[in-house]
Amino acid sequence: MNTPLIFATNNQHKVDEIRAATGSQFLITTLKEAGINIDIPEPHDTLEENAAEKSATILQLTGNNCFSEDTGLEVTALNGAPGVKSARYAGEDKSFDKNVEKLLSEMIGKEDRSARFRTVISLRLDGAHHLFEGICEGTILNEPNGTGGFGYDPIFSPLGANCSFAQMTMEEKNMFSHRKKAVEQLVSFLNNYVKK
Repeated sequence: MNTPLIFATNNQHKVDEIRAATGSQFLITTLKEAGINIDIPEPHDTLEENAAEKSATILQLTGNNCFSEDTGLEVTALNGAPGVKSARYAGEDKSFDKNVEKLLSEMIGKEDRSARFRTVISLRLDGAHHLFEGICEGTILNEPNGTGGFGYDPIFSPLGANCSFAQMTMEEKNMFSHRKKAVEQLVSFLNNYVKK
């Protein structure tokens, strides 16, 4: 695909993960690289609606093919919270540390520590809209471990691993990653689209 795809995010960590997952197959352009300096609202109650809102906003601004994603941590014992509010769980300042601290305090006394990360990607391509989903099941740890990654990575251990996301390299994380799974669907779709 010769034309760049604008990735509608200001989160460099997410850009790095997406680029690591797509490799050199596609030219991923960030909002900053596209000269767009806005923080797109996430007013909806579902990841699907928020992802669609972000991609629609960038499409309207630029007229270019683009994609966006919204990711939430869904904790079973908290009835799916923080979910769509994951980035702002402890307040509008989007503090990773405060979010982790609040989640751990909410988990005190909870026996069921199962949780899952869920990513939804919204792609706007040549006038059509497509959604892709990736899920990573795991557990919430009792305390933060590791200094890598971002967000809830220090307290989330994916099923099949014996450490947190924050203790993994990018390559190790991508073996489990919800975002990687959604991106694989996106890339597969784009590859088939290009061949048509």
